[in-house]
Amino acid sequence: MNRIVNQTIIQKDNNESAALKRNLGIIFSMVFTEFTVMGISLGVLPAFIHQTLHLSNVWVGVVIGTQYVTTLASRQFSGKMADHSGSRRSVLTGIAASALCGVLLLLAHVVSGLPYLSLGMVLAARILLGIGESFLVVGIFTWGFALVGPDNTGKVMVWNGMGMYSGMACGAPIGIFLQTQFGLGVLFAITIILPLFIFLIMRLLPAVAIPKAVSKLPFYKAVHLVWTQGSALALASIGFGGIASFISLYFLQNHWQNASLAMTAFGSCYVIVRIFLSGAPDKFGGARVALISLMIEAAGQLLIWGGFNGTFTILGAALTGAGLSLVFPSLGQIAVKRVALANRGMAIAAYNAFFDLGLGLTAPLAGLIAGQSHYQNIYLFGTLATVASAILVYRGYKANGSR
Repeated sequence: MNRIVNQTIIQKDNNESAALKRNLGIIFSMVFTEFTVMGISLGVLPAFIHQTLHLSNVWVGVVIGTQYVTTLASRQFSGKMADHSGSRRSVLTGIAASALCGVLLLLAHVVSGLPYLSLGMVLAARILLGIGESFLVVGIFTWGFALVGPDNTGKVMVWNGMGMYSGMACGAPIGIFLQTQFGLGVLFAITIILPLFIFLIMRLLPAVAIPKAVSKLPFYKAVHLVWTQGSALALASIGFGGIASFISLYFLQNHWQNASLAMTAFGSCYVIVRIFLSGAPDKFGGARVALISLMIEAAGQLLIWGGFNGTFTILGAALTGAGLSLVFPSLGQIAVKRVALANRGMAIAAYNAFFDLGLGLTAPLAGLIAGQSHYQNIYLFGTLATVASAILVYRGYKANGSR
């Protein structure tokens, strides 16, 4: 009898494990596809604005920055929709906005002979993509939280984040290759199709009920609840921003070779850590994993700041990627567990807003710190920011007893 009971329990655990892996794989695929669309845009739009429309680099910056501003501004609305109307509605809104972005990009290409009309369409497309990313990602987060249960929220964070970074990394070279082979018209048509592919993938996810709550959490209260974890995340993201924005100029200044290997090392270590340690935040606690991760990231930033040679700088980028990899899911796990399931859409929206803010402020701040040529100082700034992040996490850990 006991043997039958044990076999039943084992079979149940195996089924639950298989369902968890399947759902996480679907979540990853949806996020990866959305961020591939974003990566494609980043890969081809600067050249389209500057070379095809013959507009200045100022307009390139405005076009690229418009999406991030829109994403930040729409976070509270995406969180409200996910909590009030359900994750599915939020994801569908994101899919529709992202597909319309592709339509406008295709029209912008068609009317490229009228530069400012084309530019207006591109700006409108970037606004739609910012809205699409905000609603789709928040919807997927809350859908995932409801599916996997409270013991696996860290895994949802991990696989979402891996889809974001890998999609962005793959999208840019894919976009440039497709443009070279088939032209911008075909490429922009593909950006219409990819969100529709997300819709097909979404249908594989089991439906979840909209959680009932006595009162829904306003955005400003969600910001207050997650500000410690959010501020720590924003500070930690400065290390990545410094590498993404200025590492090539740092290599050039020092006459080092293989600057591209720094970003490759960062991205590779980031993804490897997420694959093999995805369960660490749930197993050991978000605060503990975040503190260790931040110490690794700080060590990486210190190596880059040291400016010993190109090899050590690439190693520093690798350590930064390995350290930053689990910061987002570890701190996010703490943040979302502080609110009821019915309000986690607003909580994750507020938490993501800090990430948007951190990345949005890094480039101009780092540019001011570097001045004309002191790129080395950017990574001292990154080190100090990472240490400040660790202090915030430690204080929260001691004050709240958060794991």
